[in-house]
Amino acid sequence: MDPKLTEVSQQFDRFKAAMTRKDYNTCTQLLSQLKVLLTGFRSLPPLFEDTPNAICELTLARDIYEHAVLLSVKVEDQDAFERDFFQLKPYYTDAGKRLPPSPNEYMILGLNLLRLLVQNRIAEFHTELELLSSTALENPCIKHAVELEQSFMEGAYNRVLSAKQNVPNETYGYFMDLLAKTVRDEIAGCSEKAYDYLSIKDAGQMLLFTSDQELLEYVKEEHPEWEMKDGFVFFQKAKDSAPCKEIPSLQLINQTLSYARELERIV
Repeated sequence: MDPKLTEVSQQFDRFKAAMTRKDYNTCTQLLSQLKVLLTGFRSLPPLFEDTPNAICELTLARDIYEHAVLLSVKVEDQDAFERDFFQLKPYYTDAGKRLPPSPNEYMILGLNLLRLLVQNRIAEFHTELELLSSTALENPCIKHAVELEQSFMEGAYNRVLSAKQNVPNETYGYFMDLLAKTVRDEIAGCSEKAYDYLSIKDAGQMLLFTSDQELLEYVKEEHPEWEMKDGFVFFQKAKDSAPCKEIPSLQLINQTLSYARELERIV
């Protein structure tokens, strides 16, 4: 075996061992070293040179970047997830026909869809969806993300939250927790605009909490501007503190009249 390939393989084995024992600091350090070592392979994107060990190098690099994506989930780093996913993606698209299928491909593609949904990047979600094959769309990991997006768009937030109990892979837990927070933030924003106050019981039901304590912790962490007293949650304080923008009506009228005069001259 090529010495470079052997070195990368051994380093990757150390990375996987550190990941098994949940030593994520060591994983991060080893991953940085692995990425540097991979730059020595000319068979990898974007060059794709047909070297004697091209298939082995491409397969090894794909495995490394897949583990990098999973590591980013373990350490809860969405920026790292996005970087590593985009480094991995060419191995599924451009090199996909040259390599044997990866058992992690659909799981990671589903994770990326879930990330876009959590970040409310719905246009990008659908763009990624359009690029998937009909076979991929039938995979449980992809279908899970698609069903979540449909429930989210329909406002069926109870289905979104209950979906956490039926995730296709345990790695989805991190993004499902974030999605639950996104859902509650959406409900909270609508609630404070629609009501001056709600009873703690009604607010808890609306925000899909199972206990008053959960509601109390949520308000304390996410909405300290809300006021809780006498069994009610008061939103008025939040409304009063919101800046009120003055519309420059006189300036707008003058501009409109000026445009009308200019248009009359042209005609």
